[in-house]
Amino acid sequence: MNIDENLDRLARLCVHFGLGLRPGQELVLTADIGALDLVRRITREAYAAGASNVLPLFTDDEITRARYTHGTEAALDGAPGWLYESMAGAFRAGAARLAIAGSTPGLLADQPPAKVARANAAMSKAAKPMLDAITSGATNWNIVPFVTEGWARQVFPDLAPAAAVEALWGHVFTALRLDHDDPVAAWRENFAELDRRRQVLQSLALDALHFEGGGTDLTIGLAKGHKWVGGGQSLADGTAYSPNLPTEEIFTMPDRARAEGRAVFTKPAVIGGTIVEGLEVVFEAGRAVSIEAEEGADVARTYFTSDEGASRLGEVALVPESSPIARSGVLYFNTLFDENAACHIAFGNSYAMNLMEGASPEEAGANESRIHMDCMIGSPALTVTGIAADGGRHAIMENGEFVV
Repeated sequence: MNIDENLDRLARLCVHFGLGLRPGQELVLTADIGALDLVRRITREAYAAGASNVLPLFTDDEITRARYTHGTEAALDGAPGWLYESMAGAFRAGAARLAIAGSTPGLLADQPPAKVARANAAMSKAAKPMLDAITSGATNWNIVPFVTEGWARQVFPDLAPAAAVEALWGHVFTALRLDHDDPVAAWRENFAELDRRRQVLQSLALDALHFEGGGTDLTIGLAKGHKWVGGGQSLADGTAYSPNLPTEEIFTMPDRARAEGRAVFTKPAVIGGTIVEGLEVVFEAGRAVSIEAEEGADVARTYFTSDEGASRLGEVALVPESSPIARSGVLYFNTLFDENAACHIAFGNSYAMNLMEGASPEEAGANESRIHMDCMIGSPALTVTGIAADGGRHAIMENGEFVV
């Protein structure tokens, strides 16, 4: 495995295929400081593609921890709203957005849950305008991974740091299809399959989905005028882009008032640097009325009640157990990967892209929140049944695999 060559291929993939960056377009990117090598490669590739400006914004583990270890009480409630407002304005004006994901999953595991929850709430509130601008369909955006040592050590704790990084890169490159002679052709083939599934589900005009297996028994009503989405997207001007690389999901919008039953989550949720294990949630009339967890319960309860919509659902997604990421058998502690290994639901904000043109978000039952957190419920034991408005039932997935 040649990491340098694959990083060059990743830079080309995310600029040209993931973003579909246009000549003259500005690029705003965010990354952990550990991803500086990839940021430099992407910057060179973006300028070569005609970018008018590339603006990188970095985070750092030690700087993040300093808020908790050295900050005052006021620091927990502080967030740069001015920065997120500016970024939202840039995206609404057409700047492309690239996020490089690779933060340390358990960075704040030793911090008091109340402190973490307060800081998460402040940051979510400040970032809401940016999130809305990104998901509104106004511009092209993409999320790609970078393996940092902190992430690799969480995934492979029994390996030496360098060996853990190399092992995780191997899985990441495979998930990104960089092991193919033509990664773009491989992704287009995958997108064609996702689109086929999307069209089948759209044609069924379902009213609800019922998830059962592994302790989960959950019925989720779907929004009126919901739209199934998956794979590549395009802007009004025809610019093609892929929001997530890798991606194996098709997803749509739930009705915020129609979720009933119990969800047993099959993978940990990483909430603001805290790993929540063994999460179980009971829903009534769309709202999470009981939130329990083996570890991190207080963080989860505070996060999923941080505003009125945080305890309701904004997304439901289907992913087969045969997805390449699921087949790897690796628990990534990273939403970009774990959400593409299992069916999942997301607490919080709905995405405008999941409504048909002309549909009213309010009448459809769209959810609004400052957060959007994916939590995995998929497993080989999961069955998914589609329920039509007339009560008719359609087998969608059995034993974690599509049967439509």
